[in-house]
Amino acid sequence: MRTTKKGVLSPKLNLSYSLNTKVKIYLNNGIGFHSNDTRVILNNDADKILPKVFGTDLGVIVKPNKSLVLKAALWHLLSEQEFVYVGDAGVVEPSGRTRRMGVDVSARYQFNRWLFADVDVNLTRARAIAEAKGEDFIPLAPLFTSIGGLTAKTKEGFSGSLRYRFIGDRAANETNTVRADGYLLADVVLSYRLKKFEFTLAGENILNSEWREAQFDTESRLKNEIDPVSEIHYTPGSPRNLKVGVSFHF
Repeated sequence: MRTTKKGVLSPKLNLSYSLNTKVKIYLNNGIGFHSNDTRVILNNDADKILPKVFGTDLGVIVKPNKSLVLKAALWHLLSEQEFVYVGDAGVVEPSGRTRRMGVDVSARYQFNRWLFADVDVNLTRARAIAEAKGEDFIPLAPLFTSIGGLTAKTKEGFSGSLRYRFIGDRAANETNTVRADGYLLADVVLSYRLKKFEFTLAGENILNSEWREAQFDTESRLKNEIDPVSEIHYTPGSPRNLKVGVSFHF
């Protein structure tokens, strides 16, 4: 049995300043590490199995009134080593240093005692540092994502939510010549709490969108083909469906 071990420090420095009762700015800095794959760990020396990641986050939080909270942040991530999934081999392999930077914007609003709304929007630029321009895309790195919805909860035990999640089209290879399709999904959940029992009805993908849950650009060859073909391979996402559940709370 092969084993290895490695430890790293993850220092953090967080600063914040309240301009007044409604506006606060903050600056977060830290050093962490990129998660790894067991097969990669055992095939590399101990100095390379926990690549460092340097992060900076500069943001502002605004509360115009007691019902609304707005947040916006600029962030930057520098990774000593990126890991990319290789579909034809079914493994993860190192691919060099990368840089990610982006903007996050979010809003929270309370309409009344029982109805709430939230939305998050994220815009990201991810590139490999050592590669030439136009060949430096990180496969499947998201460019634009968003989640949000409405949530209701009453004191009588009823609750429900209507939520969406969105991811835009993105590069599926290093040259951006193959694109991974994005999707928009919507889900609804209704529940009722009666003492220690909770009854739930969930509708997933209520718009019945056709989407790809997992996808990657790789080569494959059918039995009657002479040469392999490079194209998008994917796992179809679930169609519209209903789920019923009963929970018991101790």
